[in-house]
Amino acid sequence: MNYLQIINKKFIAGVLIFFLLSTLNGVVHAGAQLQPADSKSGYLARLLINEAPFPGERGWVSEKNSEAAMLAILWVCHGRIHHIPSGYKQVEVAAVHSSDIIDIITAGGERGQCDGFYRDASGKPCFVPRVEKRINYLLTIANKGKPGKFAHLMRYAQDLADAYVADGVLGVDRFAGLTEINRIRVTGQAYAWMTDMDYYNPGGNFVRIPNEMKGSLGGNRFFTLKRIKP
Repeated sequence: MNYLQIINKKFIAGVLIFFLLSTLNGVVHAGAQLQPADSKSGYLARLLINEAPFPGERGWVSEKNSEAAMLAILWVCHGRIHHIPSGYKQVEVAAVHSSDIIDIITAGGERGQCDGFYRDASGKPCFVPRVEKRINYLLTIANKGKPGKFAHLMRYAQDLADAYVADGVLGVDRFAGLTEINRIRVTGQAYAWMTDMDYYNPGGNFVRIPNEMKGSLGGNRFFTLKRIKP
C-alpha cells in the first residue's frame, strides 16, 4: 500500500467518524433550508414565515392553522395582482401598479403594505433586522435534532413560494366564495391581513372577515372588499 492510499483511507475514515459524531449530536440531518433571500422564492418564503406564528409564539394554534395563514397571505398577494375587483384600480388595493409579487410585498416602503419588507436605495428587496433575526432563530430551532413542527413549517413556506414562482398558487383560496358579510355585499377573496386585534383595520372599503367565516388565521385577521359594482 503506497503513501497516497494510506492518506486516502485515513481521510475517508475521518469523514465517516465526523459524520457519525455529527449525526449523534444532531448536526447532520434533513432539516429546513430556505432559498437565498435575494431570490424571488426565497424572499416570498421569508414573508410567509414572518407573518405566521410558530410554536410558543403569539397566535399559535396548530401547524395546520399556521399553514393556512401562509396560504391565505399568498392568496392576498396574488389577488392584488391578478384579481382586482370590478370598480377598483390596482393601486387602490395594492398601493402600487405592478405584476411583480416583490413589488406587491415591498409597496409603501419599510412601514408599507408588508411591514418590514421594502426595497433599499438601490432597489434591492430587503427586510428590517428584526425579520432576519427571527427567521435565523426559527431556522436554528428547525435544524436541531429530528425535524419537527418548525422544520415542517419552514419547508411548507418554501414549497409554497417555489411552486408560486414556477406555476402559481398551490392550494385553494378559502375566501374566494364570499358574497356577503353582515349584509354588506363583498367581492370575495381576501385583499389584506393585519394582526388580529380589534384596533387594527385597513379602513376604507375593506371588510373584516369574521370568525365564523374563518377570517382569523395564525394570529392574523383577513379582510375582503366591499362590492361597489354589480
